[in-house]
Amino acid sequence: MAHLMVDYSANVEDWVDMVRFCDALRRTAIETGALPMPGIRVRAMRADHVSIADGDPDHGYIDISVRLRGGRDLDTRKAATALIFAAAEDFLKPVMENRSLALSLEMRDIDPELAPKTGTIRDHLKKA
Repeated sequence: MAHLMVDYSANVEDWVDMVRFCDALRRTAIETGALPMPGIRVRAMRADHVSIADGDPDHGYIDISVRLRGGRDLDTRKAATALIFAAAEDFLKPVMENRSLALSLEMRDIDPELAPKTGTIRDHLKKA
């Protein structure tokens, strides 16, 4: 299980195709090899009311939070974090060359003993 949540300032919608950004993060999460494809969820939430740095409304931010079920060692999590962050940076490079944009990412474990889950997605995946 891996949930990638993208929190972003509303002005970013004028600069970034969020559908494509979420899909790029999803594909990269799969490529890490540490996050099983059936458990990956990527979603983006727009923050309409923000105040950033000196208050200039031209500043924007994208904050990526990755929550995953516990059990992966630190090296695996660090490698996955680096790969996902690099993909985000690469996708956003054209924007960051011309805009005031802060990008951040945090990965944290979900305690499996405190996070029950169930689902049928695996039952409905297209067979390759």
